[in-house]
Amino acid sequence: MPGAFFMEAARDKQRQDYRNFERFGQRPQFFMAALGQVLSPLAGLSGRFEPALLDAAAQQQAQDEAQMEADYLALKPIEQAVLWRMLEQEARYRPYDAAALRFYREKTGHPVSVAQAQKAQKALEALRQRTPALVSKSARGGYALQDAAMHRWHQSRVTTGQWPPQAQGD
Repeated sequence: MPGAFFMEAARDKQRQDYRNFERFGQRPQFFMAALGQVLSPLAGLSGRFEPALLDAAAQQQAQDEAQMEADYLALKPIEQAVLWRMLEQEARYRPYDAAALRFYREKTGHPVSVAQAQKAQKALEALRQRTPALVSKSARGGYALQDAAMHRWHQSRVTTGQWPPQAQGD
C-alpha cells in the first residue's frame, strides 16, 4: 500500500521535527528564530537545512547551559540548595518538609530550624523575583522551574559527574 508508506514517512518527519524542537528546550521562540536563520536566502546554505538546524540547536543549548551555570553560581548558597532540591525532586518537590530541610542543611552547612524554613521561603521568593525568573509558583502554592530545560542541563551534569557546578578556581 503506497498510502501507508507515505503516512509512516509523515509520522517519521513529525517525530524528527519534535526532536528538533526539544533540542531548543521546547521553546518556540528559539526554534522559530533558528528556522528563520537557516531558511533565509542570506544563509547561503547548500544542501539540506536539517544539519544547519541541528547545529543551531547545539549552539543554543550550549548558550543556555552556560547561562544556567552562570545563574546558578550567582545564587546565594541557600538559593542554590533550594534550586538543587527542585532539580532533583521535580514534581515531588516539597520546600519545607523534613527531608528538604536536611538537604538545605547539608548543602549550606547551617542547622535545620524554623529559621532555615524561612530562609528557604525567602530563597524561593528570590528565585521567583529574578529576571528572568528561575522558579514559578502555581495558584495551588506549588513551585516549579520556569525553564524545563534546566532539568536536561542538571541531568546531563549529574550523568557526567559535573554536578554541582563549581566556580572557576574552586
